[in-house]
Amino acid sequence: MIKIKADLLNKYNAVLQKNGILQKDQRFYLKWLRFYLDFCHKYDFDQSDTGSLPQFINKLRSKNQKKVQQQQATNAVQLFYSLTKFKKKIPEIDKIKENRVPYSATEACKSEKSNQKITRSWKDAYEGLANEIKVRHYSPKTLKSYRGWVKKFQTFTVSKNLKQLDSSDVKKFLTYLAVEQNVSASSQNLAFNSLLFFYRHILGREFGKIDGVVRAKKRPYIPVVLSRDEVDRVINNLQYPFDLIVKVIYGCGLRLFECLNLRINNFDFDGGILTIHDGKGKKDRTVPIPETITSELKVHLQRVDNLHQKDISDNYDGAFMFNRLEKKYKNAGKDFIWQWFFPAKSLTFIKDLNENRRYHMHETHVQRAIKRAVAKAKLTKRATTHTFRHSYASHLLAANFDIRTIQELLGHSDIRTTMIYTHTVRSTTIKEAKSPLDF
Repeated sequence: MIKIKADLLNKYNAVLQKNGILQKDQRFYLKWLRFYLDFCHKYDFDQSDTGSLPQFINKLRSKNQKKVQQQQATNAVQLFYSLTKFKKKIPEIDKIKENRVPYSATEACKSEKSNQKITRSWKDAYEGLANEIKVRHYSPKTLKSYRGWVKKFQTFTVSKNLKQLDSSDVKKFLTYLAVEQNVSASSQNLAFNSLLFFYRHILGREFGKIDGVVRAKKRPYIPVVLSRDEVDRVINNLQYPFDLIVKVIYGCGLRLFECLNLRINNFDFDGGILTIHDGKGKKDRTVPIPETITSELKVHLQRVDNLHQKDISDNYDGAFMFNRLEKKYKNAGKDFIWQWFFPAKSLTFIKDLNENRRYHMHETHVQRAIKRAVAKAKLTKRATTHTFRHSYASHLLAANFDIRTIQELLGHSDIRTTMIYTHTVRSTTIKEAKSPLDF
């Protein structure tokens, strides 16, 4: 706790009297001011910054302080701001003591070693998180997800000093998500993985084994599957090129981002093979190209070629490339084989580089088109883009294809993930007891 010097104390008492605060309540206002200044010192907030007040009130709320007390604390701090309106720091405050537990020699050595990687502020932490994600070539969606959970964790801990974060903070946060936020088991696991990555690669330490965390209950999920007739009804209500995109997703069992990331060189029409690079988990796999849509794909390919020739004549700067391929092959982005199979309608202007480049079609355009088509088809099921991938696996299984073959086609690492589709098809098991010698 910190002590307020007499000079500031006299000024604050004068403000209390000027604003008509009763004598019996003034001691409570002084108490809230001391709590606020101690809070700012402990969590490295600027005590003259009004942005610190909401964080302070959130801390009081987490301590189960009543609303009346929260309001009184708010009034106390706002009166303090009237004294520091044109100041950035308060020189009248002295630090009396710090509630720190002394380290042993071994702990001090470990702390000094680990602090080499500890970032100084939350801003540095987010920059480090982005760098670590990019170094590992994780997808932008992974960065967005991890950053989102870390921000929620920062809010929960009231921007606690990074050096003071420990396993108890993680335990409380995960329990809070399950008990008060009622998040799903998958969301809680994603939060855990995000914080594990954050502690390990940004803070430079492990938070160890987490015991006693209330876990969100994982409910058994059976995916929605469309019949072949329902699939055709949705496709018939789609216009080009969205109908072709859905045919590729359903006909090859692709995820949406895998379909939109396809380039010209992924298609081998002579061999009838489609190669998916950098799928989920950065894995490659091959699937057969559906023969019924091969002619449509070739017609579409010719349209892409025409668009590419127009881009070349307009002197565009090429398609967006990945990693450092463009650095190694400077003109690769203009080669036809590296063009997107489902390109965006318009070019993207990069202001910093003064370049016009073409990206693939945005996923939201496909999702909206499918949503409208599902409504027009008047389905009684909740169908999304991923439903066509579920339908692909279920229809193969219903056609007596081997479960291991389906696993390879879907790109699943674990057969247990593929086994969920055994619940989406009708069982044809014969119940009658009979010897195989009599077959």
